[in-house]
Amino acid sequence: MHNQINTFKIAVRKFAPFEAAMQDFWTKYCKFSGCKLELEMVVMDLHELYENTITKKGLANGDFDIAHISTDWVLEGYSNQDFEVLNPYINKNKPQDFPKGWSKSLLTLQRFGWEVVGLPFHDGPECFIYRKDLFESETEKANYQSTYGKALEVPKTWEDFYQIAQFFNRPADNLYGSIFACYPDGHNTVFDFCLQLWTRGGSLVDANGLIQINNQAAIDGLNFYRTIVNDRTAVHPKSNEFESVAAGIAFSQGEAAMMINWFGFATMCEVDENSKVKGKIDVELLPSVEGKNSASLNVYWLYTIAKGSKNKEIAYDFLRFALAEEQDKQLTLEGGIGCRISTWNDEEINQIIPYYHKLAQLHEVANMLPQKKNWAAIAAIIDEMVLNAINTDALTEQLIEKAQNRINEIDK
Repeated sequence: MHNQINTFKIAVRKFAPFEAAMQDFWTKYCKFSGCKLELEMVVMDLHELYENTITKKGLANGDFDIAHISTDWVLEGYSNQDFEVLNPYINKNKPQDFPKGWSKSLLTLQRFGWEVVGLPFHDGPECFIYRKDLFESETEKANYQSTYGKALEVPKTWEDFYQIAQFFNRPADNLYGSIFACYPDGHNTVFDFCLQLWTRGGSLVDANGLIQINNQAAIDGLNFYRTIVNDRTAVHPKSNEFESVAAGIAFSQGEAAMMINWFGFATMCEVDENSKVKGKIDVELLPSVEGKNSASLNVYWLYTIAKGSKNKEIAYDFLRFALAEEQDKQLTLEGGIGCRISTWNDEEINQIIPYYHKLAQLHEVANMLPQKKNWAAIAAIIDEMVLNAINTDALTEQLIEKAQNRINEIDK
């Protein structure tokens, strides 16, 4: 499947805003540079993208020139020499305002020693997204007060989150209390599990850097999660079919009062012309348990150049163009999340997306997933554990112990 002579191939994460932006950037780049190559976008969902770039060695073999790579997979790809090391290109011709133009939290996961193998493409930590029009409605406030004897406020605890989800759950109006993304793809439920663990004061790794999930915070978190996800009086009935994009779209259609999801799905509600909740939402830090701190998760997307690409000079030149302030801002207006500090603080952007500047504070509480070569395999075990919790009656403690034993075999 090697490149035909006159095509330039980009492996793109399936998401309409990404597809539109990449097409647009390429068209502009060709006008600007005189490049005559035809763009071929290979659009894939998470599973396919990982499989075709990393598992099947598509980057090493030159099946693509550039790929969108999640920071979850970057260590594995680096260890297998799938990516072109970018330092020689950067040293010769830096991207605009590099590295000062980005938050440090977006430049760390793709750096190994001095070697840089990716540049920030799309960001947006996990956050709490809610319908402020519902929370601010006098009728809703009065009803909540008379039902529960307390004020309706943005939930700071998981207990309040659950109660508010039940309060706003109105299937007859096609409105549900909350949405989760439980589609089994080794990502969504794993992220949800981590967030439940962290907001209970737990950690994913022990003092030796080994994955250790057999602890009370994990048990409490998984118990809470399996209960709420299966509670039709609180959660969108299609949650088990949704991955994060589908959950985000349902939220933008006004189908839920609250959602824990990536920041990008909040912005989508403001910039997508099909959104029914434009101007009606806001974002906050995630709830936690009483006395523990909130947490977020920082997984971001990179542009990488394929080790096997025959067009490396063009690929880097294009990336410099795509990373410039103007394009980063445009990606945001398309519905992605620009990574530059200039975009976060941009006045026009904050007029359209009034909570955009909150990205900085979300990054302050954002945790990273452990950097492990076989993280994808560990994540698959956690994914299976969470799905078994949701779909069977097995005891939480037993599911966690079993998963921990399997993790111990591969996490050395």
